[in-house]
Amino acid sequence: MDPVAIVLLVAAIVVVFLVASTVRIVPQARRYNIERFGRYRRTLQPGLNFVMPVADRINTKLDVREQVYSSDPKPVITEDNLVVNIDTVLYYQVTDPRSAAYEVADYLQAIDQLTVTTLRNVIGSMDLEGTLTSRERINAQLRTVLDEATGKWGIRVNRVEIKAIDPPHTIKEAMEKQMRAERDKRAAILHAEGERQAKILTAEGTKQKDILEAQGTQQAMILRADGEAKAVERVFQAVHRNNADPKILAYKYLETLPHLAKSDNNTFWVIPGELTEAVRTVTTAFGDHSAAGGPTPAPAQPEEAATAGPDQTSDRGGAPGLKAESTLSLDAAAAVDEATKQAAAAVNDAKAEAEAARTPTVPRREQTSGD
Repeated sequence: MDPVAIVLLVAAIVVVFLVASTVRIVPQARRYNIERFGRYRRTLQPGLNFVMPVADRINTKLDVREQVYSSDPKPVITEDNLVVNIDTVLYYQVTDPRSAAYEVADYLQAIDQLTVTTLRNVIGSMDLEGTLTSRERINAQLRTVLDEATGKWGIRVNRVEIKAIDPPHTIKEAMEKQMRAERDKRAAILHAEGERQAKILTAEGTKQKDILEAQGTQQAMILRADGEAKAVERVFQAVHRNNADPKILAYKYLETLPHLAKSDNNTFWVIPGELTEAVRTVTTAFGDHSAAGGPTPAPAQPEEAATAGPDQTSDRGGAPGLKAESTLSLDAAAAVDEATKQAAAAVNDAKAEAEAARTPTVPRREQTSGD
């Protein structure tokens, strides 16, 4: 092979190597720290960059996007001397690649240890109940401490979150029993409140029902009384409008007396002892009422009064409550007298039957001759 060709080939390879060593392409969201003869020179930005071959070299390649770091559970002692395991989640971002590479050897380890120390300081002044219910406060204190410490490292802590707080197993069982008791208490309270409301509503419903029933009964009694009053008023007006004769009224009165003894359930009743006195009283009352307010019957003709014999006059005078000027005929008077006698006989029979039913039958003992 020609020596000149070999030299040219070697020279070409050296040129290609030098060109490749000079050009550096940095991806987006990446930063490269360049050292020249072991000393920091500059930080390459994303895009095409040129460096000095052989003299410059890349020391560190950093990602400036926001990173997530989850730490392992760390034991922490609370104020009431309980050991709890706490693991955290850290969101950070590299803001200064030079400081992140040269100010701290391992910034992730430094942040982890600083987080554990800060947690122990914060939770050491809180009891277990406060630790479980004060996550926001713990997160805020952690972020404040980490921002102050990691600023000089070129790291910005965007957010710190407590992922889990695990108390001991015995404490978990006690907490579960407490929560179960609280739930049972709330359930009993809610059940009692429900029963109380149900009883109140039932009582109010019963009260409204009784009130409505009483109002309905009152209205019914009022309407019934009004109806009876109107019926009595109409009967009274009909009787006085038609100017009923006292004998007819007395006959109707006596006609109802026998019916008092016909019922099987009646064990006691009151019957006037003197029927003629009752007839006279009723006749006198209706006669006075007719004279006071009712229409006056037409007077009898003189001829009829003159033709009446002494026997007829005496018979009429024997009837109770009848006047000489009555307009009834002799047949009507006789019918009334006959009805009066029949009613009196029926009443006497009813009284006798009642006395016989009330008095037990006692057999009579024969009197001996010695008595």
